[in-house]
Amino acid sequence: MKILVCVSKTPDTTSKIAFKDGNAKFDDAGVQWIINPYDEWYALVRAIELKEKNASITLHMVTVGGADAEPIIRKALALGGDEAIRINADSNDSFYIASQIAAVAKDGGYDLVFTGKETIDYNGSSIGGMVAELLDAPYVSLATKFELNGTTATVTREIEGGEEVNEVALPAVVSCQKGVAEQRIPNMRGIMAARTKPLKVVEPVAVDALTSVVSFELPPAKAGVKLVPADNVAELVRLLHEEAKVI
Repeated sequence: MKILVCVSKTPDTTSKIAFKDGNAKFDDAGVQWIINPYDEWYALVRAIELKEKNASITLHMVTVGGADAEPIIRKALALGGDEAIRINADSNDSFYIASQIAAVAKDGGYDLVFTGKETIDYNGSSIGGMVAELLDAPYVSLATKFELNGTTATVTREIEGGEEVNEVALPAVVSCQKGVAEQRIPNMRGIMAARTKPLKVVEPVAVDALTSVVSFELPPAKAGVKLVPADNVAELVRLLHEEAKVI
């Protein structure tokens, strides 16, 4: 069995966000890049757990990005897995990225494709579904539990007000979120081994991007907080009525 885990680099949540070129591009000066947490903590770790239970599983990782993405995918290799693939392209278009991943998945004959439920920078939640459509494979999103029995997967997913349990025959695409696995930290042995594990660079397939970024905009600055003494209910009511306009 072959598993492919999609990995994306994202800015660390402590990074200062700024834009350049008339707010049309993200300013990455001084930004600390990390593996997207949903990809690392849940999708990748669950795939590693499956491989630990079944040594016949081959585990690969794929990312779409330039050479600056290689330290990120090397870190992913340090957690576990056999090989990494970097698709040499840089794009913010979900369809373009999904098409590149789907081409690799199709050529590699993977039985299972894992993604995180979303990236923490764009929060698009779109890649997994697009990859599944391009592969003509079933898609289960928002997995909180994943069990594998031969070529059948049992996936518990979060729905409005509860959970839903699905059974799906492989090949399939699954997006993962909190609950499906627990975060791991690379150990020294894994870090050293990652230096010699294969990292294959492939050129992108010819696909037209369907969207482009026109501009970015930061959210408005948070207003100051007004503290009202607990015994001054009349002032609280006045502020809620006249300033907040919620009553």
